[in-house]
Amino acid sequence: MFRTRRLAFASVAAAAATALVAGCASGTGGSSSGASGDTLTLWTHNAGNSAELDVVKKIIKDFNGSQGKYKVELQSFPQTDYNNSVVAAASARKLPCLLDVDGPNVANWAWGGYLAPIDVTGGQVPVEDQLASTVGTYQDKLYSFGFYDVALAFFARKSVLNEHGIRIPTMDKPWTKDEFDAGLAKLKKSGKFAYPLEMGTGGSGEWWPYAYSPQLQSFGGDLIDRNGYKTASGTLDGEESVQWGNWFQSLVTKGYMAKKSGADPNKDFLAGKSAIQWDGSWNATKNAEKLGDDLAIIPPVDFGKGPRIGGASWQWAMSSTCSNKEGAQEWLKFSRQTKYFVDYAKATSTIPATNEAATQIKDYQPGGEFAVLVQFAQKYATVRPATPAYPYISTEFQKAAQDILAGADPKNALGQAAKNIDNNLKTNNNYAG
Repeated sequence: MFRTRRLAFASVAAAAATALVAGCASGTGGSSSGASGDTLTLWTHNAGNSAELDVVKKIIKDFNGSQGKYKVELQSFPQTDYNNSVVAAASARKLPCLLDVDGPNVANWAWGGYLAPIDVTGGQVPVEDQLASTVGTYQDKLYSFGFYDVALAFFARKSVLNEHGIRIPTMDKPWTKDEFDAGLAKLKKSGKFAYPLEMGTGGSGEWWPYAYSPQLQSFGGDLIDRNGYKTASGTLDGEESVQWGNWFQSLVTKGYMAKKSGADPNKDFLAGKSAIQWDGSWNATKNAEKLGDDLAIIPPVDFGKGPRIGGASWQWAMSSTCSNKEGAQEWLKFSRQTKYFVDYAKATSTIPATNEAATQIKDYQPGGEFAVLVQFAQKYATVRPATPAYPYISTEFQKAAQDILAGADPKNALGQAAKNIDNNLKTNNNYAG
C-alpha cells in the first residue's frame, strides 16, 4: 500500500500530474501492474542523455534476445520531469515494473510503497563487490543497485599553486582547514582572481547537499542524527555544524568565493577566472584535455573529521506493484554483468561500481590518469542519510545553506532547518513502519 505523502516531495501541479498519469496509462504495458503478461515496462530518466540511454537500450536488447519468456520495453523521461512522473504514477497505481531512482531517494520511495525489495543473487557480479555508495538499502533490505558513481574533487593548475607557494596535497596528506584558508588568502591577495575558489554556488536542488554537506560532515556535523534518524536538532545545528556554517559564509565575506557562481563554473575555471574548483569527476576528462599535465586532481579538505565527498547516483529498482516480479528480477540479474558496468562508465565518464570493471578502463585502472577518483569514491564517499525524510532534509539544507551565504546567522539558519526537519519527522511518526 502507498503511504500518504506528507511533505516528502513537492506537490505536483494538477495539470502536470494529469498529463503524466495520462502518459503512464498509454505507455507500453498498459496495466497498473507495470507488466502485460510477460512484457515488462521499464522507465528511465535518461531521455535527452543519449550516451547513457544507449547502454540501457543495449541491455534491454541483449536481455530480450537471450531468452523467449520475458520482453522488456522502454519508456524514457527527461530527468527534470522524472521524479514527478514517478510520484504521479504511484498515486494513480500506474508504476512500471522496472525503474531507476536517484540513490538518495531510495529510502523515501521504499517507505512510500513505490519499491519492492529485490533479490539479485545469481547475477554475474555479487552486490558485495560494489562500491557501498552504489547499493540502495532500507531497513536492511536491498532495494536497488547502480552501475556507477561519481566523485567530487578539487581541480587546480599545478603551476598556479606552485607560483603562490601552495602545497599540492595528496590522499596521504590532504589540505587541513587552516592550510586551505591560507592558500585562498594568498590567491586572493595576488589580485589575479576575482574569486580564487569556485564551488558551483549557482547550482540548485540536490547539488547543495551533495556538494556541501560532506564538508559539514568533515567538520563533525551532519544533516540528521543517524542513530535512529529521529532528530536533526543537536546535529544539524550542533557546534560542529555551526562551525561549518561560519566557515562557509566566510568564503563569501572574505571574497574567496562568489555568493552565486556563473552559469558554467567549469568553463570559468578553464578560462582562468578561478584558481581552484570544487567539481565532479564528470569534468575530469575535459579538464585534462585542456590543461594536460598541469592539471592537479586534489582530494577534499580534511576539516577535522577526515575528507568527505557525497556518494550515490542513479540506481535500478523494481516497483512494489509489478505483477511479474520474477521477470523484473531476471532482467536485473541479467544486467549485472561486468561488461555493462564497463559500458556505463565509458559512455558517461563515470566511475564504475566495481574494481573489476575499473581495471578494464584505461583511465580508471591502477596507474590510470583518473585512478585517484576511484580511490576518492572508495575512501571518502558518504551516503546521504538513508531515511524516508531525506527529500525534505535536502530541501531544508539547501535553503539554510543559501541563507547562510546571503548573510544569515549560521546558528539561526541551521537551527530553523533542524526544527523544520524535526516537525516533519513528528508529522510522519518518524517514518516508522
